[in-house]
Amino acid sequence: MAMHAIREMPQAVIAQIHGIATAAGCQLVSACDLAVATEDTRFGTPGMKIGYFCSGPLVFLSRNIGRKKAMEMLLTAEFMLARDALVYGLVNKIVPAEQLEDTTYTMAKTIAQYSKSCLAIGKKMFYEQINMEDFQALNYASDVMALNSTTKDSTEGIKAFLEKRPPQWID
Repeated sequence: MAMHAIREMPQAVIAQIHGIATAAGCQLVSACDLAVATEDTRFGTPGMKIGYFCSGPLVFLSRNIGRKKAMEMLLTAEFMLARDALVYGLVNKIVPAEQLEDTTYTMAKTIAQYSKSCLAIGKKMFYEQINMEDFQALNYASDVMALNSTTKDSTEGIKAFLEKRPPQWID
């Protein structure tokens, strides 16, 4: 399933949305790590209109925008405007249509300049801890930090910082 692949791959996945994202499209945006949408984009879960509740989309949607707003979208089948998607956390940025590709590319380029192993560790840790109890998540974070500190890229990054030079990533 695409949602599993998005969450399990070590790279950042950025959704780029222009137009309308409904049902599975809304689910896909919700599953991505980051999202950039145009100002005129709309999001929806219109299943109620055809008697087919959007069960799949609700999983990631509710984890992005919260229970009450997700239920509003699911039960009313009304669209969410891009500006509201930004406020509720479904997207990271909204931009004019002519800036969509450049904004998304810039975001990807920024992420790509960092350590691949650090990204993989951080992404996995983020999604593992998200549903843990606070102190369980904190203990897990401590374990991950200790493991992360033993990587070649961590050693290189700290050394580069102390030497006041850009790091040369190894992994």
